[in-house]
Amino acid sequence: MILNLRTLTTSLVIMLSLGASANTAQASSGTLSLPLQGTSSQPQDLKLEPAFWWAGMHNPELQLMLYSRELPSLPQQLKVDIQGQGITLKSLEHTDNPHYLFINVDLSQAAPQTFELVISSTDSASKTNTPLYRLPYTLQARVKGSRERQGFSNKDVIYLITPDRFANGDTSNDNQADMLEPVAANSLSNPSNPYYPDARHGGDIAGISQHLAYLAKLGVTQLWINPLLENNQAQYSYHGYSITNLYRVDPRFGSNEEYKALVAKANKLGLGVIKDVVVNHIGSNHWWLNDLPSQDWLNDATKTQLHNCESKTDLIQSAETKSSAIKSSVTSPRFTSHRRTTVQDPYAAAQDHIDFVDGWFTDTMPDLNQNNPKLATYLIQNSIWWVEYAGLSGIREDTYSYADKGFLAKLSKAVMTEYPNFNIVGEEWTANPITVSYWQKGKINADGYTSDLPSLMDFPLYEKLIVSLNEPESWDTGFIKLYEMLANDVVYADPSQLVLFEGNHDTNRIFSLVKENIDLYKMALTYVLTAKRIPQLFYGTEVLMTSPTEGRHDGVVRSDFPGGFANSDTNAFTGQGLSEPQRQAQQFVRTLLNYRKKSPALQSGDLLHFVPQDGVYVQFRCALNAPLSAEQKAEALKSRIQNNSLTQHNACTQPSADKVMVIYNKNDKAVTLDINRFASVLGDSGAATDIISGKTVSLNQAITLPHAGVTILELKPNSKSKSKSKSKTKSPLNAGLPSRQDSMLSRNQANALTRAHTNNSTNNSANNLAKNSTQKGTQS
Repeated sequence: MILNLRTLTTSLVIMLSLGASANTAQASSGTLSLPLQGTSSQPQDLKLEPAFWWAGMHNPELQLMLYSRELPSLPQQLKVDIQGQGITLKSLEHTDNPHYLFINVDLSQAAPQTFELVISSTDSASKTNTPLYRLPYTLQARVKGSRERQGFSNKDVIYLITPDRFANGDTSNDNQADMLEPVAANSLSNPSNPYYPDARHGGDIAGISQHLAYLAKLGVTQLWINPLLENNQAQYSYHGYSITNLYRVDPRFGSNEEYKALVAKANKLGLGVIKDVVVNHIGSNHWWLNDLPSQDWLNDATKTQLHNCESKTDLIQSAETKSSAIKSSVTSPRFTSHRRTTVQDPYAAAQDHIDFVDGWFTDTMPDLNQNNPKLATYLIQNSIWWVEYAGLSGIREDTYSYADKGFLAKLSKAVMTEYPNFNIVGEEWTANPITVSYWQKGKINADGYTSDLPSLMDFPLYEKLIVSLNEPESWDTGFIKLYEMLANDVVYADPSQLVLFEGNHDTNRIFSLVKENIDLYKMALTYVLTAKRIPQLFYGTEVLMTSPTEGRHDGVVRSDFPGGFANSDTNAFTGQGLSEPQRQAQQFVRTLLNYRKKSPALQSGDLLHFVPQDGVYVQFRCALNAPLSAEQKAEALKSRIQNNSLTQHNACTQPSADKVMVIYNKNDKAVTLDINRFASVLGDSGAATDIISGKTVSLNQAITLPHAGVTILELKPNSKSKSKSKSKTKSPLNAGLPSRQDSMLSRNQANALTRAHTNNSTNNSANNLAKNSTQKGTQS
């Protein structure tokens, strides 16, 4: 959307070399875009990005990208003067395209102000300067506390929205004269139409804004919104990942100002906003494609393959490798191999690495070459610009490992240095925890690579969750796979900072994946929302939205949210028309989410889990009411070493800790859960509260589980345990140890269990092994 400059601090006026007349400029919030009266037959555009910046940023350096076809062809003919206070011109940079000028300035001594950039052409013969443009440029004052902004954390629950499919709050912006793809016509609005799933539906920023109260009441605290930036593509423009202007919100979604207002309104309701950022590629209709800033701006086989190989000397092993790369140039771009492990594989061929990182997703998504330092700076500044401008609380980085890994380290470091309490989550779509862990901050990698990326999407645990719920229970299937996957947390620098999800815009719907079994659905959501992770839900999950279960069906997965569009038969915002299962699911999610808001145990507590037995899997989340003293920590560490226990210091062993017990049960028939096995955690707790039903559950006897499902209990420590835990003479390591008779395996029982396993292994009978181990586990 083109915005009148009265919305900015000052008018932008361009003085043309052809005369004294001036044109009033119009620009979007992030890009100065001005029509020029040039010598050519067609008017050309002058663009300046970013269109404004802020004084007082931690990094005082700023790179401005100026584009105009009217710039002189020889770089030495250009001169830039800055008329402002405390602003230092550091350097001018050029590329092989004379239509671009990169202006590097130092703002370390600059206060908020509007200064002037004077761009002149120098006649080398007469040594006279001819002013081309006089461009006012504004340094805004930062919002108080901007640097200290709090990013999303374990306290939050993230709610993912595909904006085109959530709610259409403003039908007047559905179609735009300067946008190639219109919203699907009424005749196509029937979901049975084959084109409809992939067409634009009209959801927008206004639709999200109008339903923020619903989201706040539901209990989520962060909104991750699929890209809102301009996607001026002929088809598939609704999803937002083919960006054609990195500084402009797509006008079919709204404007930059509306996006900023959405964030402010959400913040007042306790909701943060996470921006979906794409640095790996752009859309094929991005304005750069009309006149590339340089020949190496894109990773393109026809123009830049040789250059890319030469610039990536760490990947070139020999002259033969380089020669083969040159010979492989073709007349169309190479597409990515999607072989993610080539980034960290110590045996990977250099060309295989290049094929993954430099390949395009599709011909409509040109791959960016982040090894170009000017492009790298542009992308980093763009991310920071949006954080500062819109007031964001997080970034979700799309297709993370597909970009150059050296650049990715610089990007995350730059953003996190500017905003120390911020958060960024990267998408590394693989089921291999080792591959995911490579990218997290604090991981010590064999190749020396270091990252400042705090978080990643936990695809390995997500995929194991789906498999575990759908498999029958046996010795090596079902819950045990989920249990054992958590042991892989040892490869992560900080597994608690991973984002675990039940689904997203690229996966099929969870309710469908568990075969529309409401009990398994509740287990899946409970696991995500009670895990020692940062949880994320996909829009519509709370009302059982469905999809196919095999293959990719993106348009269907991203179907319209019930009630968000005029032709909706049901309305999830009001509850009108929802089926009884949908109502129950929505209430279940709302209850659990709002309980989590006030539960230190679920937000940041320790995790302790027990090996699944007989189709039942029990986990605990526990948080200390007060931190341990230095003496207690030392004693806990000593005991941990002596007892060879990784959980001796776990808060779940402390009687006064806040504790939540989660019981997953796959049995269709009633089963009795002997709670003596969990005495080390339950301690003297005599009762618990079921957080979904609100009923009190006695812990003085076995718990009856009437059917398959999940039970979530808040334990109630008795007053005697609280007073004992405060005694300085009582060791914290003994607190919470078994108080029930015969609660632990005796030595004879343990030996019997070992013999049973050994005998069955000798007999090579997996079924008998499972049966015997289950029996012994029940006895314990």
